[in-house]
Amino acid sequence: MKIRVYYEDTDAGGIVYHSKYINFCERARSEILFQNGTSPKNGNSFFVVRDLKAKFLKSASLGEMLEVKTEILSKSRVSLTLLQEIYNEKDELIFQMEIKLVYIKEGKPYRIDKKILDILS
Repeated sequence: MKIRVYYEDTDAGGIVYHSKYINFCERARSEILFQNGTSPKNGNSFFVVRDLKAKFLKSASLGEMLEVKTEILSKSRVSLTLLQEIYNEKDELIFQMEIKLVYIKEGKPYRIDKKILDILS
């Protein structure tokens, strides 16, 4: 997914805030579901972050177009571990995150809906 860096994403010097990279990855995961006719939240079912590990490799700047790529590393009945990477306009890797998501229904871990698994695969 392509994402443009806006002023709200940066500090006064035009450099992207560190937390925004995580937001960009979240936006990409949500957009995958929206584009396939579903939502990150279906009634009282949704994903929550269990764990994440982030690597900040290079900075992005105001106005840049970034690309977020998402890959499933592993899955179980109730969780997914994803690798999300952000590349700049020069196709350089600038951010990498491994994130474990747990699917929750009514406050408890729940089997991930097959439709969602198919979309994310």
